[in-house]
Amino acid sequence: MTASTLRTYTAKDLGQMARQHGVAGWHSMRKEELVRALTRLHAKGGVKPQKKKPSETQKRLDRVRQAIATSRRAELQANSQTKGDRLVVMVRDPYWLHAYWELTASTVSRARAAMGQRWHGAYPVLRVFRLRERDSAVHERDIRIHGGVSHWYIDVVDPPASYRLEIGYRTDAGDFYSVARSNPVTTPAAGTSDSVDENWTDIAQQVDRIYAMSGGYSEAGASRELQELLEERLQRPLGSPMNTRYGAGASTMGEEMRFAVDAEITVFGVANPGSHVTLKGEPVQVREDGSFAVRLALPEQRQVIPVVASSADGVEQRTTILAIERNTKTMEPLVRDITRP
Repeated sequence: MTASTLRTYTAKDLGQMARQHGVAGWHSMRKEELVRALTRLHAKGGVKPQKKKPSETQKRLDRVRQAIATSRRAELQANSQTKGDRLVVMVRDPYWLHAYWELTASTVSRARAAMGQRWHGAYPVLRVFRLRERDSAVHERDIRIHGGVSHWYIDVVDPPASYRLEIGYRTDAGDFYSVARSNPVTTPAAGTSDSVDENWTDIAQQVDRIYAMSGGYSEAGASRELQELLEERLQRPLGSPMNTRYGAGASTMGEEMRFAVDAEITVFGVANPGSHVTLKGEPVQVREDGSFAVRLALPEQRQVIPVVASSADGVEQRTTILAIERNTKTMEPLVRDITRP
């Protein structure tokens, strides 16, 4: 055991070693004196190397790391058992679709294995198909997406039209490996949308319209994945709006006074034309002059809204964070006695 090795120990550890090996006067020695005494003793063969004991802080850190690793393994295992691959597309209005997907790690691993050497140059894309008569599909375009997102807005033209999407990995040579296919949807005719901005408003406010435009109330019905997604988000069943939203008595007018108040916010701004803007991680439509506007629901909570703008060449990025809180109070009703004079 060399002197440099001994210096890595604390004075307390060196003192314990000196005491165990019978070094005279160890309790009054400083660290360097303990190092010299133990080095001389080691040269005579009297000191056996000892494993350095971790500190209490190091022990706590090790326990925290172990707990995090265990929790992460359990989470990954649970996700692999409960989640499956799915790609869901919904109609926003005549000119916009919204895609949502969930892909498991095993699916990405299979894609990597199947593509082999081509994987190194591959990137994720959404492939847009326009559906024709007799279930034929025409490949219109590929949209390159970011690897870390799970939502995307797709602009479409010439409504009404039917579409289907696939998500997968594409190489510059044009090779494509599909990992999930969406449900088919049909956009409404132009002029039937009642939206007031260029982006999706809160799904809970327009769920029945979205569900209907995505085929939910047609004879064939929407895909099971779309229904499960909406029911999961809203925690209520989907069906006829008259039955699911208001119950069996919705068709009759009650005598009780109805009064409900809600709120929403509009986030708007301007960036350089051609910039890429995201709000809460989702892309925002930027007009030709660089302006943008997004209408959002204002739930009964505090929320943090990051807005990020990247220059067209990707060199510069700016971020603005909005912190907004809603606190609504409902007062006791006031009922007047109209029978009294």
